[in-house]
Amino acid sequence: MTPAPLVILDEIDSTLSEARRLAEAGEVGPKWIIARRQTAGRGRRGRSWVDKPGNLAATLLIRVHASPREAAQATFIAALAVADLLDVFVSPALVSIKWPNDVLLDGRKACGILVESGAHASGGLWLAVGIGVNLAHAPEGTEKASAAIAEKLREDLAFAPPVEAAAEILAETFAVWWGRWQTMGFEPVLDAWTSRLTGLNGPCTARLDNETIEGLAEGVEPDGALRLRLADGSVRLISAGDVFFGKAA
Repeated sequence: MTPAPLVILDEIDSTLSEARRLAEAGEVGPKWIIARRQTAGRGRRGRSWVDKPGNLAATLLIRVHASPREAAQATFIAALAVADLLDVFVSPALVSIKWPNDVLLDGRKACGILVESGAHASGGLWLAVGIGVNLAHAPEGTEKASAAIAEKLREDLAFAPPVEAAAEILAETFAVWWGRWQTMGFEPVLDAWTSRLTGLNGPCTARLDNETIEGLAEGVEPDGALRLRLADGSVRLISAGDVFFGKAA
């Protein structure tokens, strides 16, 4: 897949909201919407996503002819694309993924990913793949400690990448994984994603919509769902939720 073109805006409420508006107006993409500043960024479960100048706020608008279950696999593609972006500027040994799509830099969250979708008027589904990457600043007041590329640059680099350069690299890395997914299916994506995964085979707490459960994270299913073994020996498959690994979860 050829990288989708970039539309770079100085300021907008939310690149994710703009992608939704374009999709509902009939656009199909593919198109990256990039903002140097967001005034109303959104995260998971309705949380606000705070941006500072110098960080990347990006959303890919694209249409797919797939089931909603298959389309949800875009979140794994996005996590791999961000991990590959980080690899360019920091030691790859510092980059990992926490289920399902938190990309970690030296064990701390360095990005946010949120995928929204809907039926497109001309057929198929529109996807809005929202990605925020801490290039220059780590947000304050977040639930877990976060990190920025600028804090962990390779020794041969003097400064964090500008938004435009990072956006171009992200578009390229996303196109690579999207192309593999389209031609070879989800398995190679899942294999690469799993190879970067951290926190498995240890204690895990999952905060779901209506309950919080604890157990031992035993791995992932072929569709990417987290396998959690509870104290009574039963296994719960977690497809969505906030998860925390380790004894301090």
